[in-house]
Amino acid sequence: MTGGSVGGYAIRRFSPERGTFAKLLARDSVVRRLDWVLLSAAAVLSAVGSLLVWSATRGRTSINHGDPQYFLIRHLMNLAIGIGLCVGTIAVGHRRVRGVIPILYAVSILLLLAVLSPLGSTVNGAHSWIVIGGGFSLQPSEFAKITIILGMAMLLSARVDAGDQLTPDNRTVLQSLGMAALPMCVILLMPDLGSTMVMVVIVLGVLLSSGASNRWVLGLLAVGAAGAVAIWQLQLLSKYQIDRFAAFANPTLDPSGVGYNTAQARIAIGSGGLLGKGLFHGTQTTGQFVPEQQTDFVFTVAGEELGFLGAGLIILIMGVILWRACKTARNAPDLYGTVIAAGVVAWFAFQSFENIGMTLGIMPVAGIPLPFVSYGGSSMFAVWIGVGLLQSVRMQRPVSA
Repeated sequence: MTGGSVGGYAIRRFSPERGTFAKLLARDSVVRRLDWVLLSAAAVLSAVGSLLVWSATRGRTSINHGDPQYFLIRHLMNLAIGIGLCVGTIAVGHRRVRGVIPILYAVSILLLLAVLSPLGSTVNGAHSWIVIGGGFSLQPSEFAKITIILGMAMLLSARVDAGDQLTPDNRTVLQSLGMAALPMCVILLMPDLGSTMVMVVIVLGVLLSSGASNRWVLGLLAVGAAGAVAIWQLQLLSKYQIDRFAAFANPTLDPSGVGYNTAQARIAIGSGGLLGKGLFHGTQTTGQFVPEQQTDFVFTVAGEELGFLGAGLIILIMGVILWRACKTARNAPDLYGTVIAAGVVAWFAFQSFENIGMTLGIMPVAGIPLPFVSYGGSSMFAVWIGVGLLQSVRMQRPVSA
């Protein structure tokens, strides 16, 4: 074996007798550079989600067309496509994507606008879907989260990575905020308050990781608080959104009406005890008392059937994913990679907290899925693309990092 180095990276040429297996195990190979802890955690969480979705839907003949495996098969198909998108993202690389981010952003905006056209469809009060046909639908807001992360990372890191300045200046921050504001405003018109909340946290996470002045973060928090008060006072929320906040503020409010979802969710989770009733044996789940249990309220299946320990294990696995993502952000060789990884951290962390929190009654119901676990193609595709971005950022670090 002979070798050399280019730009500090080891370059090895293997003799034929070493074989392909030896190349795969080389310290600077693609396989060795992948974060297998992150990939394993995401895969395990997705596998657990498949079982929970199956348990929640196998007896619901009103939606599974009489086939107990209907949702399980579709969920596994979504997972396979998501993993394929992850592999494709790694192969392309976040740095190559940088050149086409404006195109991706434009496509994202067009898809969001299409939702507001006759192509859009309303699900659970939110007009945020495009029905493709054959029972398949697309939620563009899930992919808008990715384009916001990539777009802001591109703008905030351009001059810093070029060595022209140490931190993003005020003009650059304003440009990035303007870029993020457009899709968020369109999503608010749907209305999809849950996705908007996630995007706000993504923007804050991106700004904090970019080195921008903390005054921008404090200013955005103040503007957000003032905007929330204005929206409430001007009665700009839809009735179903007002009902959700009312049920959150008063958990005992109308348990057979606006408070039904959260009341049944707490009953399901509380009845699981320490070890749960056993997979497929949850009375609240088999009795179909919890609405939308395969999507927004999938965590109630874990609480009832797997108990406190099983539900806690799901949170622990998500914590492992966030830990590895934070490590990727810390070790990224440039600001562009750091911001992308930090944006994914903010996205996964808040969306998980909001979804689990609303089933426990500590957060208002916002209608957003639990990453890697809930049923839904758009969500599954988006989160695995996020994993692909994290892997791509990690693979750009020096071998010794």
